[in-house]
Amino acid sequence: MRVAIVTESFLPSVNGVTNSVLRVLEYARRNGHDCLVVAPSGNVGLRRGATDAVRAHPLVSAMAPLLGTPGAAAPEPDHHLGYPVHRVTAVRVPVVSSLPVGAPSPSVYNALRHFAPDVVHLASPFVLGAAGAAAARALDVPSVAVYQTDVAGFSTSYGIGAMAEAAWAWTRAIHSTCDRTLAPSTAAMEDLAAHGVPRLYRWGRGVDSERFAPSRRSQALHELWSPEGRPIVGFVGRLAPEKHVERLQPLADRSGPDGDLQLVIVGDGPDRPALRAAMPHAIFTGELHGDQLGQAYATLDVFCHAGEFETFCQSIQEAQSSGVPVVGPDKGGPRDLVQAGVNGYLLDPRRYAAEISRTVDMVLADHPQLAAAARSTVVGRTWDAICGQLFDHYHAAGARSTSGRVGLGRAPRVVA
Repeated sequence: MRVAIVTESFLPSVNGVTNSVLRVLEYARRNGHDCLVVAPSGNVGLRRGATDAVRAHPLVSAMAPLLGTPGAAAPEPDHHLGYPVHRVTAVRVPVVSSLPVGAPSPSVYNALRHFAPDVVHLASPFVLGAAGAAAARALDVPSVAVYQTDVAGFSTSYGIGAMAEAAWAWTRAIHSTCDRTLAPSTAAMEDLAAHGVPRLYRWGRGVDSERFAPSRRSQALHELWSPEGRPIVGFVGRLAPEKHVERLQPLADRSGPDGDLQLVIVGDGPDRPALRAAMPHAIFTGELHGDQLGQAYATLDVFCHAGEFETFCQSIQEAQSSGVPVVGPDKGGPRDLVQAGVNGYLLDPRRYAAEISRTVDMVLADHPQLAAAARSTVVGRTWDAICGQLFDHYHAAGARSTSGRVGLGRAPRVVA
C-alpha cells in the first residue's frame, strides 16, 4: 500500500504527533508498505521570516504543542527509514480572520500527485493538514484524519478561550472532508460528535512494553533522587500551560528538607522557569528520551498528570506500562485509562490541587496492588496491533465512495 502521511509535526520536533507517526512508519517498513511524509520545515510550523507579531499571535501560542519550537536548530531529516520526507518551507500562519488558519503552499498538492498514494493519512490536521485534506479531495484519494490535539481546549489554557469556537469550526471543516476521522478516546469521540464531525471511529495508541516496563526501575536512580528513601512522585511531559503542572504545588511543598516525598518533573517547555521558581525543592531533569525515559518512569512510585485537555494521554499509558499507579484528571482521554481504586485515581481538574496530596497518600497506602493493576491495564496494547488496526481503516476508507465529501469552503485571510 502507498501511504502519504501529512503531519503537523515531525523530526526534529518530538511530541505525541511525531511519535505516533514514527510508529506507523516503523510498522509500514516491517510490512512492506511505501510511504511519503509531508512535514513542516524551517521554523517548525512558522514561515521563515515570520514577524514577531505573527509569532506572538495567541492562536500560534495555543498551537505551540503541535507546531513545535520556532527556530529549532536540530537538523531536519529528508528521509526516515528510507522513506522520503517532503518539507513544506512556507507554512502560513494566520493573523485574525473568520477562521484561524491558512493553507500552505501548493507543494503539498504537487507532492501527493507525484507520489500517487492509495490513501492520505492526516496526522492531527490543523495547518498543514488543511492543505493535505484539500489535496486528497482534489486528487480523489481517500483520506483518514487522526485527531490528536485539542487546539480548542489549549486556547482556553493560553487565556484565549474566545477562539475555541473558531478552532472547532476549522477542525470540523477539515475533518468533514475526510473519509474517516479516528479518535483516540471516548471523550474525544464525544467532543468531535458534539461539534458536528462525521464518520468517527475509535483508534487508540500502542505502548512499547519493553522500554516502559517495571524491570527498568533503578534503585541507584531512586537513591539519587531521594537519598532519604522517600516515595518519588513524578510528572513526564511538556512544561506548558495546558499541562497545568502548577497543580502539583502541594507535592512540591512536601519535597523540602522536612518533607515526606520527592517530586520529580521530567520534561521541558515555556513554563519551566516559573515552575522552578515556584517549586525550589522539586527535581527538574529536563527532557529525557529512549532508555533514560523508560528508567525514569519505572523509578517513580506515583505518576501524576493534571492537564484536562488530553485527547488520549500517552504519558499515562507509559507510566502504567512501567508499573506505576496514576493520579490523573477526570476528563478527556485519562477516563479510558484510569480505573479509580484499581490502577489509580481520577480527580476533578478544578479540585486537583486541593486533593492531590491526600490522593497520593491513598495510592502509596495500596501501592503493590495498584502498581500490578497498572501494568495489567496495557498488556496487549502493542504498536504492532494498533498499527494493524490503522491499516484496516486505510483499506476501509479506500472502499468508501468519495461522493459524500464536502469542501473546505473559502480560505481565510492569511499573512503573506
